[in-house]
Amino acid sequence: MRIAVLALQGAFIEHEQTLRRLGIDTFEIRQLSDWQQPKDGVILPGGESTVQARLMVELGLMEPIRQDILGGLPVFATCAGLILLAKQEDGKPRAGLNVMDIDVRRNAYGRQLGSFNAKGEVKGIAPDFPMTFIRAPYIHRALSPDVEILSTVDDHIVAARQGNILATAFHPELDTPLLHQWWCKEVVQ
Repeated sequence: MRIAVLALQGAFIEHEQTLRRLGIDTFEIRQLSDWQQPKDGVILPGGESTVQARLMVELGLMEPIRQDILGGLPVFATCAGLILLAKQEDGKPRAGLNVMDIDVRRNAYGRQLGSFNAKGEVKGIAPDFPMTFIRAPYIHRALSPDVEILSTVDDHIVAARQGNILATAFHPELDTPLLHQWWCKEVVQ
């Protein structure tokens, strides 16, 4: 198994470290030629979604990544990555990868001072999963019955799956490898 990690900005190193601890081969996506390497899945990390989107467009990565995800490439997105996947933001169409039937709220818990830790059930994975939220979004609503809600915190959707796509509002790479392990086994295979 070989997993690509978008490494333009944000918390990509932590995802790479988690994958390596699990014995999974990983490489960074920094330019279009990197994207053209063989891969079994891709991780879109947290960070600044606006910066990541701008860089993806400038580097010619946005459309190839979008097409591969639509073609079935497994993707695991955290925080800013979740925002990049969304079809809507606050009820309005959103520019980005636009591949997941969700409506997101950016910085939903406030700015940096609104960052927090919680524990909650992640359906089918853990009953008491540690979650670190950093300037986090949440999923305001699913736009399709194809979106499976995996976790909520304080009545906000913080993890969901739609086919080959897994997205979390929190940063599992900072707490436990359980979600990476599950994604590799159940989605990437």
